[in-house]
Amino acid sequence: MYEQNGVSGLNTTKQHFKILDGLRGLAAVAVVIFHFMEIAVPDYSNNFIAHAYLAVDFFFCLSGFVIAYAYDQKLLKIGVANFFKLRLIRLHPLVIIGAVIGIIAFILDPFSDLYQHYSGNLVTMFLTACLMIPYPVVPERYFNLFHLNPPTWSLFWEYAANVCYAFILIRVRNKLLWVLTIVAGVALFYEAHRSGNLSGGWGGNNILGGFIRVFYSFLAGILVYRSKWIINSKLNFPAVGMLLAIVFLVPFREHLNPIVEPLIVIFYFPFLIALGAGARLTASTTRICNFSGEISYPLYMVHYPFIWIFFSYVEKYKPAMSELTIVIIIGVILLIAFAYLVMIFIDIPVRNRLKGLLRKSVPPLTP
Repeated sequence: MYEQNGVSGLNTTKQHFKILDGLRGLAAVAVVIFHFMEIAVPDYSNNFIAHAYLAVDFFFCLSGFVIAYAYDQKLLKIGVANFFKLRLIRLHPLVIIGAVIGIIAFILDPFSDLYQHYSGNLVTMFLTACLMIPYPVVPERYFNLFHLNPPTWSLFWEYAANVCYAFILIRVRNKLLWVLTIVAGVALFYEAHRSGNLSGGWGGNNILGGFIRVFYSFLAGILVYRSKWIINSKLNFPAVGMLLAIVFLVPFREHLNPIVEPLIVIFYFPFLIALGAGARLTASTTRICNFSGEISYPLYMVHYPFIWIFFSYVEKYKPAMSELTIVIIIGVILLIAFAYLVMIFIDIPVRNRLKGLLRKSVPPLTP
């Protein structure tokens, strides 16, 4: 999740790791499928994509890598305030767009009248979603920190990681970074054993899991970049993408999760980022990676209000799995198309407008 255009010298265009963009999109699609499937098949041990919740840990690790790559050499030059403005421009329009879609879907859900029980909380739910203030108030929907648009929980921790980066991590040397990362890795194992897996962070009763997950993965991403762990190879996007997809398809086994999941997050995801950064980009996959990277964040941030409607539909009618399969396939395709339209007609114009305002307010930096 990084900027692609310069803003008055604040964000000089740098080379993109396009295969990493492609992987981010692949992970976002896996998350959407997982959110459908965990409602259709609540028993994770029977869910073919049950480990797609680890995509969030991959996002956090990738974010650490990209933030360090984009800002390690220039944050002190542009200033912390401008860094936060750039991050807000990149991330926050879709936070608000997701909240708007969320409240509309909540009120107009054709299969549920749940919103009527929370009519007195709607304004607060909407404002806290827009301002990213946790507000777990709906027990019927598992006390999500942000009921209107649950994926906002990971953006909450993304913002926290960005604040820590700007004030602390930008100045941390590699030796101390190693110490912090090792401590975070131990904490990750603790969380996996305490909770039984690494799926926490999204709800009022598991919020600590979100801190531990971002604590390790964001640091590991920074460490991959600063240690120059880029593995040059002849592997292309489909090959690296398959290596990522394998994680999401790992069978869910309660007795193995506390060991397998931390090992994946601690070792495999940083390895995949190092591998993806040095993989070979072919002409035939460039457009796929570009589209995948562009659609990943919009898809992640606008899909869940429709998952709630799907939840209400399943809860009310209890349809057969054959029917649900068709709904899920069509739903994933439509959500990708919807996310693309939101990106083209709302997100990009809003961000371009905000970048224009920032460009006018800040004089170009001299070399």
